[in-house]
Amino acid sequence: MKRHTPSDTPWHSPRPFPHRGRRLAAHLAAHLEPKRLLDLTLGSVLLVLASPVLAAAALAVALTRPAGGVLVRDYRTGLNGHPFLLSSLRTRRFRLDLLSRLPHVVRGHLSLVGPAPLEFGSPGAAAPWRRLVRPGLTGLAQVRRRSRLPWDEAPLLDQHYVEHHWIGLDLAILARTPGALIIPPVRVTSATQITGPTATLRRNKWVPSARAD
Repeated sequence: MKRHTPSDTPWHSPRPFPHRGRRLAAHLAAHLEPKRLLDLTLGSVLLVLASPVLAAAALAVALTRPAGGVLVRDYRTGLNGHPFLLSSLRTRRFRLDLLSRLPHVVRGHLSLVGPAPLEFGSPGAAAPWRRLVRPGLTGLAQVRRRSRLPWDEAPLLDQHYVEHHWIGLDLAILARTPGALIIPPVRVTSATQITGPTATLRRNKWVPSARAD
């Protein structure tokens, strides 16, 4: 009778685990787009660092016994127009509600940088360009909140980002996000206008200026 050795066993693998880990890392790097790779790596690091703060904030919110619970849940429009259930901490102090969305970045529902996640079924969510990328925790519209230019409106900036985004732009937006969240936004009213030699810009429309005779 032939004796079976461990190497003859079908489920035995002679390859050590470290080789498998390197092969898996190489596979992920080859198949993940750079933007998604940034979301996974940086998003995971940020989630680990923010976990103690988020846990303390969740406990503080729970002690107030808010109606509806600690988390706010609603459906938002994601990549390719698919809906997903977005969970956020029920607080806007220090923008911890945004940090509480980091698990969605790791799972692939959100990106670190992208257009705002709109409610599923809202008119703006049906724009074709929104289907091309994942919505983000922050975006071009958030870092331009201090601008006084009337054409710097969130939908226009989100569309501009989708049409021109790349890793360098993402890193620049991430670098400017903390300061943009601390400083209150500048609101442009309907009375705001920019006057030139031949025309006046009022809320995205150039109106011919009256000539002085």
